[in-house]
Amino acid sequence: MTVTESVQTADDQRVDQRDEQRDDRRVDDLVTELLHNYPPSSTDPATFLGAQFDAGLAWVHFPVGHGGLGLNPKLQKLVNERVFAEGAPNAGARNPIGYGMCGPTVAVWGTEAHKTRYLRPLFTGEEIWCQLFSEPGAGSDFAGLSSKGVRDGDEWICNGQKVWTTLAHVSRWGLLVVRTDSEAVKHAGLTAFVVDMHAPTVEVRPLRQITGDAEFNEVYFTDTRIPESQMLGKPGDGWRVSLTTLMNERVSIGGAIPAKGSGVIRDLVKTWQALPADRRDPARRDDVMKLWSRAEILRLTNIRANQNRKMGDPGPEGSIGKGASAELNKDVYNLIVNLMGAEGMLYGSYEMTRPSGAMNFETMQKAFLRMRANSIEGGTTEVMKNILGERVLGLPGDVRVDRERPWSEVPRN
Repeated sequence: MTVTESVQTADDQRVDQRDEQRDDRRVDDLVTELLHNYPPSSTDPATFLGAQFDAGLAWVHFPVGHGGLGLNPKLQKLVNERVFAEGAPNAGARNPIGYGMCGPTVAVWGTEAHKTRYLRPLFTGEEIWCQLFSEPGAGSDFAGLSSKGVRDGDEWICNGQKVWTTLAHVSRWGLLVVRTDSEAVKHAGLTAFVVDMHAPTVEVRPLRQITGDAEFNEVYFTDTRIPESQMLGKPGDGWRVSLTTLMNERVSIGGAIPAKGSGVIRDLVKTWQALPADRRDPARRDDVMKLWSRAEILRLTNIRANQNRKMGDPGPEGSIGKGASAELNKDVYNLIVNLMGAEGMLYGSYEMTRPSGAMNFETMQKAFLRMRANSIEGGTTEVMKNILGERVLGLPGDVRVDRERPWSEVPRN
């Protein structure tokens, strides 16, 4: 590098730093104004979230006018820390699939009309969303799905079954991917739509989980008509649309950046501290500290990954965080239940419920059971390891014998 190039690089870095400081001040001022005009303690949650959206503080990296300011995604952490400290409602908790997965997909692939119609009520929680991807014969191999869409004038007629659909029973809208070209290779023949979950041809059935809850569902589409105007992208774009959703899903599941010592590890520390002195032996303390260290390493890794995020597909960093958090969560609650001794075997009522939210933990025992799903939902841990190997480490990919074959010729169960 020449002296001139070095000087230019230093100048560019100073300009970038000034721009970042200016953006920080701008976001901070907007948050201050929001909290002043809409105190969370005395404002209806939907009203507060609507004002937050209008101020561009819903997703700061989204376009102006659609809940964002067109700024770096890392500034969302500044927003969240301040509003949550004042007791503001959490859009991600009210509408987890919509906020973390469907909203970012609509922002990337939707038309201006889609963004105007869907994003604000999605963020406020007035309209809950679900994601209609997995099928009984297409889980990890999502591109092998068989639900079909056939064009009929300005509409598409969809038939098929989806499974493991979180919160479908309370959802107003769903992000649906179906096969619209059986003669294309399996990744190329998919198309994505926004589907009305209240349509009479959409049937939602509960799937009771090991916890007793039924936050998951199976969904049946029988000659469901969807206007072409509800398509995200173009025919055949479904795989690319779904990648946007899946990468944001993995960031949503495993990319959280809690305060140091908070999150799931806080439950473990509280359980440890509540033990009688004679049960807090050095071996168990060592187990607790090993998990605390893993949680902190994951938190710091997610901070670094978040700094590299851009609008659209977050990239493989979300998959790394998702895979690591799934195994950490299971190990944390496994140790918690062990520390609880015989009490850890007591569960209480096992009556089936239809929750209005996901991942609700009233007890440590329930959290222990629910965490079993973490290494399956949002992509299995094995899939996350493949992504890490291929896209981060550059290792050879799995052998794929059906890559060039039309979907109609691919053997299926």
